[in-house]
Amino acid sequence: MDVIRIICAIILPPLGVFLQVGLGFHFWLNILLTLLGYIPGIVHAVWVIVKK
Repeated sequence: MDVIRIICAIILPPLGVFLQVGLGFHFWLNILLTLLGYIPGIVHAVWVIVKK
């Protein structure tokens, strides 16, 4: 299941975070990071998925 989340995180970073933690702090932080730059959003999303 983590592989699917990581693939979602690469395509659409907030989706990967949402699938992992729901509508929490990390989801909103990831939306902000994705808006500021696509790569920081991907890095954060993969980090959240691998960490848990």
